[in-house]
Amino acid sequence: MAESLEGKVAFITGAARGQGRTHAVALARAGADIIAVDLAGPLPGVPYDSPTPADLDETARLVECEGRRIVIEQADVRDLERLRGTVGRGVEELGGLDVVVANAAICVPAPWDQTKPEVFRDTLDINVTGVWNTVMASAPHLVEQGGGSIVLISSYAGKKVQPFMIPYTTSKHAVVGMTRAFAAELGRHRIRVNSIHPGAVNTPMGSGDMIAKLTAAGETNPPLMGMGTPFLPDYSTEPEEISKAVLFLASDASSYITAEHISVDGGAQYF
Repeated sequence: MAESLEGKVAFITGAARGQGRTHAVALARAGADIIAVDLAGPLPGVPYDSPTPADLDETARLVECEGRRIVIEQADVRDLERLRGTVGRGVEELGGLDVVVANAAICVPAPWDQTKPEVFRDTLDINVTGVWNTVMASAPHLVEQGGGSIVLISSYAGKKVQPFMIPYTTSKHAVVGMTRAFAAELGRHRIRVNSIHPGAVNTPMGSGDMIAKLTAAGETNPPLMGMGTPFLPDYSTEPEEISKAVLFLASDASSYITAEHISVDGGAQYF
């Protein structure tokens, strides 16, 4: 039987496009109403195209096409009080909160000795503190609801190494520890916390100068470029594949799974 989220409400960060958008649409298709936030503006230091308010509006349109309600707001995951306010307003309008998907993140490739201090700072601020803020802003509502599911989006880089991305790899390993720590303390409230670890995914993160930056970084140490090659014949997958795992963890189909780290990477972590 297909996973159902009928009557549930899900809060998703980084929802303007890419994985965040497909997570929102997948959960809406399963019956959930959505609270969606995104910076929807210039991301610090990234070589790929930043999301826009129009992107966030398009996510809202797609969710509404599934017959579900959605509350959207431009918000920076680095701003805890803004997130608390957004979640509170969404809960009031939609009637509760059952699922949290901490998806917002940035990725800036560079060899170790060309990595700028501000890139390391911004990456950890968004990818680690931003995830912590997301849980802190939403978990009290899950406690009040009597349980729920929190899904933290990590990466292949959180299980192995993403070459030429020390800040990103550091941040995604931190998400693994955060998953376990929150799962331990929130379990008594029947709140499950799990992480998902995508490999290469076809999203706007590959736009702009991203590929050129990765190629240039790889030329500084070519043997590392083979790391993370998947066993399956497709090097990358579509974001909808990651959303299938999000839906599984959000639903009662995974009701006794917590503190787990699920890879959707075609086997890349083992190469």
